[in-house]
Amino acid sequence: MKRQIFLIFAFTLTIVVLKAQETTEPQDSLRKNAVKLFIDCDYCDMNHIRREIPYVNYVRDIKEAQLYLRETRQNTGSGGREYSYFYFGQDKFAGLNDTLVYISRPDDTREHQRQGRTNMIKMGLMRYVARTPIHKEIIISHDGKQQEEEVIGRWNNWVFELETRPRFEWEETLKEYTFWNSFNANKVTPEWKLEFDFSHRYTKTKYIYDDSTYVATKVQVQFENLIVKSLGQHWSVGAKTELQTSTFNNYKFQVEIFPSIEYNLFPYAESTHHQLRFLYGIGASLNQYNDTTIYEKIKENLPKHQLQIAYEVQEKWGGINVSLEGSNYLNDFSKYRLELDGSISIRILKGLSFSIRGGVAKISDQLSLVAGDLSEADILLQLQELATAYRVDGGITLTYTFGSIFNNVVNPRFGNGRRMMRF
Repeated sequence: MKRQIFLIFAFTLTIVVLKAQETTEPQDSLRKNAVKLFIDCDYCDMNHIRREIPYVNYVRDIKEAQLYLRETRQNTGSGGREYSYFYFGQDKFAGLNDTLVYISRPDDTREHQRQGRTNMIKMGLMRYVARTPIHKEIIISHDGKQQEEEVIGRWNNWVFELETRPRFEWEETLKEYTFWNSFNANKVTPEWKLEFDFSHRYTKTKYIYDDSTYVATKVQVQFENLIVKSLGQHWSVGAKTELQTSTFNNYKFQVEIFPSIEYNLFPYAESTHHQLRFLYGIGASLNQYNDTTIYEKIKENLPKHQLQIAYEVQEKWGGINVSLEGSNYLNDFSKYRLELDGSISIRILKGLSFSIRGGVAKISDQLSLVAGDLSEADILLQLQELATAYRVDGGITLTYTFGSIFNNVVNPRFGNGRRMMRF
């Protein structure tokens, strides 16, 4: 009986495999004349793109592609985003490259941004689609709308933003309320960059542990100001000022002022491709503490400097984003902090990709730590900063995919197919 069941199962499986081959292989070859497109985009809605642009073949490996498309994005001075699209021809399109830019408004909805980005991708694809037989399926039209009035910048490039985020979390032994509010005012031009950021965070926590009830609050108020003047395609100068009060960090009041200078090895105009920036600042930290610190200080004024090196690159093979930052107090070089953070994404070979992200820091500058032992509530509710000599965080991702090189079909049933849908 078991042998008969096994034979029936094997026969059924063979039929399924044969049917899959009958239907899959012809489907792979039906659109062999369409552009083979590989899209390198971290924040694209690929299901939407496939529906809106069905006249290309979406391949999952860059080496199979005739056209490589990469999207990068940067924030604009108005609070919107600038999306850059880099088209690199491969195979029969080798040497046929292009760059297009789409800029969203700060008040655009996600749907408006998604459609605008997709339309820009369509426009860039036309010069490639026109060189294939699939061009017969394309009809280009215009909606007839024109600009109704001239855009006048009555705010003189200033952009303002108000935001509030009340949040609560309830559990049997924990109740927490958080109110976060912020105000931002920014002005960005080719010559100047001005940013003013104010934030206020209030958290109240009630925690029950071992028949004891703890109630505590954390308050943090922070103001940051950045002023930058462009000195050409490689140099810029500016100053950053930060004011804060924080019960967690034991600051009754702190002011840090850092006049700085920056050099970018590559022109700033190429920032979507690569950057190698060197930023140096020297200034002062003026501190008043809520409680006496471990160094028996209630207030102190200290000279301080910092150096940051940041490297960013986006290419066909992947991308790198690494920053190294060091700072120390000039009156005592033993009080310093060194931080390395970054991420690397690499396409190793067909179907195989590798990415790693993480950070590490050597910490020896916690001057505001409260003297004496912390209470159980301070530790459990994270009400006070704890002493530490280092910080390490990170993660690794290794991905391998195989099968049909084409990926044109969209089927949203039962979610994304990677987990069962919950009803």
